[in-house]
Amino acid sequence: MNILVVVGIGTLILIAAYFTYGRFISKKVFELDDSRTVPAVEMEDGIDYVPTDAKYLAGQHFSAIAAAGPVTGPIIAGISFGWVPTFLWIIFGTIFIGGVHDMGSLVASIRHKAAGIADTMKTYVSKRVWILFNIFIFFTLVMIIVAFTDITTSSFVNTIELADGESVGGGATATSSILYLILPIIMGFCLKYTKLSLKWATIIFLPLVAVSIWVGQYIPFNLNEVLGISLEGSQKIWNFIVIAYCFIAGIVPVWALLQPRGHLGGYFLYATLIVAFIGIIFGGFDTQYPAWVNSFGNEGFWRPMFPMLFITVACGACSGFHSLVSSGTTSKQIARESDTKPIGYGMMLAEAVVALIALSTVMILPKGDSLLSKSPNFVYASGLGSFMELIGINKSFGISFGLMAFTTFVYDTLDVCTRLGRFIVQELTGWSGKGGRILSTLLIGGIPLILMSIKLTDPSGTPIAIWSLFWKTFGSSNQLLAALALVGITVWLQRTAKNKKAWYVTLIPAIFMFIMSTWALLDTLRSYTFVNGAFVMPVGTNIIVPVLCLIYIVLAIWVVIECAPAIIKNSKNQTQISTEA
Repeated sequence: MNILVVVGIGTLILIAAYFTYGRFISKKVFELDDSRTVPAVEMEDGIDYVPTDAKYLAGQHFSAIAAAGPVTGPIIAGISFGWVPTFLWIIFGTIFIGGVHDMGSLVASIRHKAAGIADTMKTYVSKRVWILFNIFIFFTLVMIIVAFTDITTSSFVNTIELADGESVGGGATATSSILYLILPIIMGFCLKYTKLSLKWATIIFLPLVAVSIWVGQYIPFNLNEVLGISLEGSQKIWNFIVIAYCFIAGIVPVWALLQPRGHLGGYFLYATLIVAFIGIIFGGFDTQYPAWVNSFGNEGFWRPMFPMLFITVACGACSGFHSLVSSGTTSKQIARESDTKPIGYGMMLAEAVVALIALSTVMILPKGDSLLSKSPNFVYASGLGSFMELIGINKSFGISFGLMAFTTFVYDTLDVCTRLGRFIVQELTGWSGKGGRILSTLLIGGIPLILMSIKLTDPSGTPIAIWSLFWKTFGSSNQLLAALALVGITVWLQRTAKNKKAWYVTLIPAIFMFIMSTWALLDTLRSYTFVNGAFVMPVGTNIIVPVLCLIYIVLAIWVVIECAPAIIKNSKNQTQISTEA
């Protein structure tokens, strides 16, 4: 089967969903109304609260949410379970869970002065839930920063060998990455302090992004050669450099980095989509990878797939991180309520298209291909390189483009994560002013840096890539965060929606995601603590993952226990009102 059939059908279903289910939840569930004054207008301060045109904000929001998740997750899941179950979860998970979650978080936030989803739960449940939820969010942000930073820096030190003997080195990606990060800073200052319009800034700086990719191939920055150290050692230094970038990005005004970087990153996403569709439409690539795969031997197929598929795909179908972006930064820039549909629901559907494209880079490979044993970013970059060959672009440049695109997506998420983590620490501690911003940012960046400096192993004691080790933990906690955010949205809808059945649209997905995510965390915990049916206490650094799993499980169950009475009480009140009527 040609991959055009699969990706084409998936894309058409997503487009249809935007105009049908998207319209339904806009009118019947969230009741959008442009006559309401939004926080960005009411509280404009030029720093965090800035009313922004929907076209500009959509690119920024899209680049913030569509990071490594919708690329890495579908590739890992596709390799592990086959492309059919991965495809189905991307499509239906996005339409009925991920999109509803993203839009619900955004609308709930702007209805509460751009407060975070945790503050919404504080308003309708209790302060204790607010504290617990914020702690849960903090740990989830730590996992995102660890997993995404490590998988990004792996592309700075590793190499792809092409069939013709040519190679694409990590040093080229590192150089291009550094040049790329300089461009939005210059663009931000030009937009702020000169008369340069956004249109002309885009015309000037977008080609410079392409130049940075081209230049990287000729002046590769191989840190291991410069310092005379191992690849592992150079990656640890790169981890430190990326975290340092996160620190800077987390404290500067949004106009200085977040907005221009998000704008350029959004176009980068659009460019990869165009390139991918050219390859998918005109490349004639057939599906070679199996539709269904059992990668777990005697463990069977359905049991590992349930629940692991639903946490592995991660951002490609649903992501709790999106609730933090929606209610943490995007809600402070929404210019009117109707913009929440294209930005909240529409951009999640667009992210599903990114996930389908990532999945297609697996589908065109035969099972057993050596590329499948590499990091997902290399599978993705190689696929884009093959697509770009169709328009006469050298494959090595295409792979560099793919790696740079992947890195760009990650930067977009990392700086948002750091800023959100800073907000949470400041809220919990009361730290304020310049000193509070610096201390809070050091905390959210310091913990991931410590975790990435430790040599970690899998349950059997075998050394493993940090991103690979933490992906399951990240996926589980991220999806569990989505479940808890949906619980908060459910309580809010019960109390405020005119449609008394609107809350079912969020409660059912919340229950499903809670079950799958908690199940996955229990499985991960069991893999570290039980060997041949007998309990074994993890020792040394092996204790980190099970402890994190336990923390997530306890916090999640505690939040649900706190929220359940409010949901039940609201449900009874609605039933009573309906009966009296």
